[in-house]
Amino acid sequence: MAFDVAGDAYGRFMGRYSEPLAAQFVDWLTPPPEARALDVGCGPGALTAVLADRYGPDRVHAVDPSPTFRAAVTRRLPDVEVREGVAGALPWGDDEFDLALASLVVHFMPDPVAGLSQMRRVTRPGGLVGATVWDLAGHRAPVSLLGLAARDLDPSAPGEEDLPGASGGQLAGYLEQAGLQQVEETELEVVVSYASFDEWWEPNTLGVGPAGDYVRSLGPDERDRLRDRCAERTGAAPFEIRAVAWAAVGRA
Repeated sequence: MAFDVAGDAYGRFMGRYSEPLAAQFVDWLTPPPEARALDVGCGPGALTAVLADRYGPDRVHAVDPSPTFRAAVTRRLPDVEVREGVAGALPWGDDEFDLALASLVVHFMPDPVAGLSQMRRVTRPGGLVGATVWDLAGHRAPVSLLGLAARDLDPSAPGEEDLPGASGGQLAGYLEQAGLQQVEETELEVVVSYASFDEWWEPNTLGVGPAGDYVRSLGPDERDRLRDRCAERTGAAPFEIRAVAWAAVGRA
């Protein structure tokens, strides 16, 4: 899966959605006014930046397996500690953080319960552990339009609807299985406006994530047909894409 890409490629593909989602997520959590925070699977730093703005970069830590994403966070937030690692084996000791968050990451964890259990382990008792995942099953994700257009042309085209946490209630269930208490789940909506179709289409060709992998796998003619079908689905520009994410939180 293509996540070892340049941070700016991911930003162009998902940043217009992930950055406002991160801000909404932190606001919904109502975290403590002072905290030591961990961003798990930080990517190029959408959530990391929100946490650093709230708590100061010296109180925020981040982890990601991708060297290009870690480098992007370091350039953007040089005073934030960024470590190499994965959710299932976090490189910190027990009870080190007041909150541990993973935005748009759980659905790519090999074992979501194990990853969230690690997040609980590094969070002090009473601290917050939370996560977000787009409503992929409900076709309300930023990538849903592309996926539906692909299925219009090829019913066997791969989709992301069955990824972990992609349906309502799943994130909350994973948190409970990971030992979190007082678990809550909600929906968060992001609306992004596009002045032209090409403004929307071009980031899908950058090879980011499963959607980018799929577009890159197509031959030129197939890609042109997909582009045309997507344009039919968006309608004339300007247009808006509304994306909804599931957000869940529990106490360690």
